[in-house]
Amino acid sequence: MITPAAAPRRREPAVLLTVGLIALAVSAIGAKSLGTWFLEVFAAIVAAVILVVTYRRFPLSPLAYRLILAHALVLMIGGHWTYAEVPAGDWVRDALGLTRNPYDRLGHFVQGFVPAIVAREVLLRRTPLRPGRWLTALVLCVVMAVSATWELFEWLSAVVGGSSADDFLGTQGDVWDTQWDMFMAGVGASVSLLLLSRPHDRQLRDRFPAPTPAVQV
Repeated sequence: MITPAAAPRRREPAVLLTVGLIALAVSAIGAKSLGTWFLEVFAAIVAAVILVVTYRRFPLSPLAYRLILAHALVLMIGGHWTYAEVPAGDWVRDALGLTRNPYDRLGHFVQGFVPAIVAREVLLRRTPLRPGRWLTALVLCVVMAVSATWELFEWLSAVVGGSSADDFLGTQGDVWDTQWDMFMAGVGASVSLLLLSRPHDRQLRDRFPAPTPAVQV
């Protein structure tokens, strides 16, 4: 039996999914290049499918779902304008006297910030790990692996698409763009763990109570 207090909790993932689907459709309208748009939002589409398929047997915490939607919105904005031409990024560039649109840096920061919580949740709920140094180290390793995989995907897109993939890569002439992308993902993951670990733990205790693991590391 679902109590009145629990009902909004059960509805929230569906509401977030609906918001995401609407935003996805809107982001495609008038996109600079539908090909680039698809490459940018591809990860969000795959994530949505996985979350829907696994929802009944492994629902995530509200914090994780909200962060995933926020990450998807960042991808959709970048896909609509391309990361090098997002208007808000141009404004920040001009206001701060930067040499490039910084939206791509934000995107890779979020690429670390959000997966850190998702990886943390999976490790806490599916392994004997408990909050501590080993958990932090493994979460950071997962995030850096995700970042490296994405960079390989960008490289493959450049090999296949040639100059037509320039908008997707968004390097803006920076020969160290790949290294900066991975660095920003690492920074995002570190900030996420520092800011959100405690509220994440509270949500996990509230939503998914479980006996104390037999192994503590």
